[in-house]
Amino acid sequence: MAVTRAQQPVVTTSPLPVRSRLAHPALLLTGILLVALNMRACLAAISPMVGEIQRTFGLSATASGLITTVPVLFQGAGAPLTPRLTRRFGTERVVLGAVLVLGAGVLLRVLPSVAALYAGCVVIGVAIAVLNVSMPGLVKREFPGRAAAMTGVYSTTMLVGATLAAGTSVPLEHVLGGGWQASLGAWSLLALVAAVAWLPQVLRARQEKAAVAAPVRPAATRPIEGIWRTPLAWQISLFMGISSLLVYTLVAWMPTILADHGMDRGEAGLVFAFSNLVQVTGAFLVPLMAGRMTSQRTLAVVMAALNALGIAVLLVSPVPGAWVAATILGVAQGGSLGLGLAFIVLRTDSAAGAAQLGGMSQAVGYLVAAAGPVGAGALHQLTGGWTTPLALMLVLAAVVGVAGWGAGRNRTL
Repeated sequence: MAVTRAQQPVVTTSPLPVRSRLAHPALLLTGILLVALNMRACLAAISPMVGEIQRTFGLSATASGLITTVPVLFQGAGAPLTPRLTRRFGTERVVLGAVLVLGAGVLLRVLPSVAALYAGCVVIGVAIAVLNVSMPGLVKREFPGRAAAMTGVYSTTMLVGATLAAGTSVPLEHVLGGGWQASLGAWSLLALVAAVAWLPQVLRARQEKAAVAAPVRPAATRPIEGIWRTPLAWQISLFMGISSLLVYTLVAWMPTILADHGMDRGEAGLVFAFSNLVQVTGAFLVPLMAGRMTSQRTLAVVMAALNALGIAVLLVSPVPGAWVAATILGVAQGGSLGLGLAFIVLRTDSAAGAAQLGGMSQAVGYLVAAAGPVGAGALHQLTGGWTTPLALMLVLAAVVGVAGWGAGRNRTL
């Protein structure tokens, strides 16, 4: 019997696997690492230049502090918007756009205007927010079996970029001969290099999209329902947020704390730089360990305990114990960053879920973190010393441990 057209079997196009082969793995890894280098470099590069910027524009101490606070605030404000952007335009195009916007923000920040300075800080904060949220989802999709390990690689690369930027800003100023503007503006070239390296991913994603006649959205890529009402999501967000608050507070005040207790300012700067260098070790090793564990509860509590121990050394013996505190805090801060990012990929089942959790946790995290430097400075001014701010940070380290105990449970959203 003849088979009519209606009776013929329907050939359907199977959906793409969640992990798509966007480009050669080496190109993909290169693109990820170059993007990660940009995610902290332009923030760290400005720290050694704040004094010069203050003198150039005649800024007050409070206004100068906003140069570093504004990007952090807008990292929190911009984070919840990113999952919508990635669903509409695709992760590859969003990452490319964010890197280009980041480079534009770096150039805007060095224009001869106070308004441009702060506008550039806003643009940089929003661009980094988009990258902060996009990258965990991308890693989750492209490396589903090694997501935690790859999180360690790119979080380490972020810290390497920050360390290089902080260490080379002043030498760049001397080499380029254009003052702080030339030194800070030069980091836009790194963003351009990253954009060029990322372009193959955008082109391949476009080709794959065109090749699918009837794309089917896998159920695993659907957004998480009611994520803002989920205790686990809040535990991860608080772990990231308060850990980041401790980091940014010490970034702002650790050299001053040491100097106020009698340490030479040059040595205080070296202690602080050493602590930042040690962070690289924690950021690399802790996510690797997390990926091999069924539950990360113990690891999260250890990171909180190390934070508390380092802060306690600063409180009890700031000058004699400075190098010990720097070592402990470096491991704790880098490890907490890597573990917080690992939680995003380990506690979700899909790239879309990772982006959504990243949006929430980093929105909460950076808004909480922005209060740290300002709050510590206000407490110092009110009490005339550093005992109260450091004691409060000890309490917050305990809160991090409680949040990490919940975030480390072996379950997914």
